Amino acid sequence: MIKKLDIYMLRNFMGLFILTFMICCFILLMQFLWMHVNDLVGKGVELSVLMEFFVYATMSVIPLALPLAILLASLMTFGNLGEKFELTAMKSAGVSLFRIMRPLMIFIGMVSVGAFFFSNHVLPASQAKLWALIFSLRQKSPELDIPVAEFYDGVQGYNIYVRKKNPRTGLMENMMIYDYSNGFENAGVTVADSGRVFFTEDNRYLLLKLYNGESFENLNQEQQRATGTQKSVPYRRETFREKQILIDFNTELERYDASVLDDQHVSKNVRQLVQSIDSVSVLSKERSAEQGRNLTQNNYFGRERMSGRELTPVEESQKKTFSIEALRQSLRPEQLRNAYRVAIDKAQNQRNTVEYNAAMLDDYNSYIRKHQIELYRKYTLSFACLIFFFIGAPLGAIIRKGGLGAPIVISVVMFIIYYIIDNTGYKMAREGLWAVWQGMWLSSAVLLPIGVFLTYKAATDSGLFNPEVWIKIYEKVVENIKNKWIALRTR
Repeated sequence: MIKKLDIYMLRNFMGLFILTFMICCFILLMQFLWMHVNDLVGKGVELSVLMEFFVYATMSVIPLALPLAILLASLMTFGNLGEKFELTAMKSAGVSLFRIMRPLMIFIGMVSVGAFFFSNHVLPASQAKLWALIFSLRQKSPELDIPVAEFYDGVQGYNIYVRKKNPRTGLMENMMIYDYSNGFENAGVTVADSGRVFFTEDNRYLLLKLYNGESFENLNQEQQRATGTQKSVPYRRETFREKQILIDFNTELERYDASVLDDQHVSKNVRQLVQSIDSVSVLSKERSAEQGRNLTQNNYFGRERMSGRELTPVEESQKKTFSIEALRQSLRPEQLRNAYRVAIDKAQNQRNTVEYNAAMLDDYNSYIRKHQIELYRKYTLSFACLIFFFIGAPLGAIIRKGGLGAPIVISVVMFIIYYIIDNTGYKMAREGLWAVWQGMWLSSAVLLPIGVFLTYKAATDSGLFNPEVWIKIYEKVVENIKNKWIALRTR
């Protein structure tokens, strides 16, 4: 049955957990947005697209924010209880630390299970939609904003210069347009007293209306193709009172479908990851076996040997008595040079074949490693939630400091250590230097003993972080050193 103690612990923990989880998500979301700021700024993206991006990005940072929020919330909860001597009162009443932690252990266990289902079902779909949206934003043309008194190269193949703008009418004065859309050798220059910029109704083209100007176009390549000579007129000049230039400039957001990422590891659940790993592993083994057969069935000179056929006694004797030196002496210099050239060519071809086969196998292995990393990550996330709880709760009970001071500092330090270890293991697994399971479980293997040690110290009321205990130890060590020094001096 649920006791009042359980309700009290859950009430204290839940408020801090929700608050710290929102703060951690916000901080990690800002970091994610900073990494992709170039994909968003200056693109003229609608608010609905931005909100969609924020939603998918928030889901992508939840796996990293959840363990940090559990660590900080558990540290603050038990730190507050220790600072107010509530933890001491509970223990004096005969309630053990594990009994105090029991409702939170059950809750964190449910959170860990929920984190696994989130990583297995929600995260793959959100990741596929997020990266499809990012690819779409990267291909979108930037928002047109022609500055004053400087060249603008936001339109592909053109450089536009405007000396002055009329803010009321939108008229641009003293315009100069360099057209490189047909290559630098066919560049064109247009100058105009004034002009305006419009978009077509379908937002796929940019329309420039220019007034009172001249245009110059290089005809060097055109005349060379027509006459086969470069002695014709090098350029064409045009004077106009009004001229329109239509430029391909699509401002619409062309959305990529999330199905383009169906074969990527980020968009697969556990079942799909296991199927992909098994199927590609079979292909990799078949390809490796085929390459081995090709190397063993073809000798250096490229003559195919019949697999499974034993050599005749005559062939065996010829093989044993065959001498490269005798063959070299029997050839004339020209024949010897040709033999060397053929041998070098065949050796180079064999080397190229081996390198190509190695690259193909490396692609298979890289594909398998990426899928294995994603598979193990779904389990390490849930396990990290448990580990951080068993680090934060006993650590808070030992230091007995609540609030936002010491808990935040300790949480940030612990999370940085976790992040460095986890990132190191991930890179080692990704590059194939370690086995994938070793790299992905490295952080858990390092932090789990720390959690067990802190839980044991908190359960036995150890003064691990009590300054007085460390001062006494220091004084005892200094006193022993002095006594040994005096004993050495008196001998």
